Amino acid sequence: MQQISVTGMLKTMIPISRFNKGEANKIFEEVEKTGTKIVVKNNKPACVLLSPSKYETLMEMLSDYVLLEEADRRMENYDSSESLTQEQMMREFGIGQEELDEMDVELE
Repeated sequence: MQQISVTGMLKTMIPISRFNKGEANKIFEEVEKTGTKIVVKNNKPACVLLSPSKYETLMEMLSDYVLLEEADRRMENYDSSESLTQEQMMREFGIGQEELDEMDVELE
């Protein structure tokens, strides 16, 4: 994720009065081009407008981060002596390599 400069931050800020003047469509077009706008009310940030693609990207990043945190938490309790190799698992469940080769599996 790229960092934004102070000048860049100032360019993303828009007064709420622009909405009151009927400029919503123009503002939404600007958001589509730039990805983000910060709406200012009484000289304080009131909300952040994001393009749908920017929002989706941020939500995916958040989801990935949550999964990483969960994986790290689980790895704290990982004991390799309790793990089995693929060959051991296949023997334990009576699965042959031929059976695996014949399976059609789709991963997302």
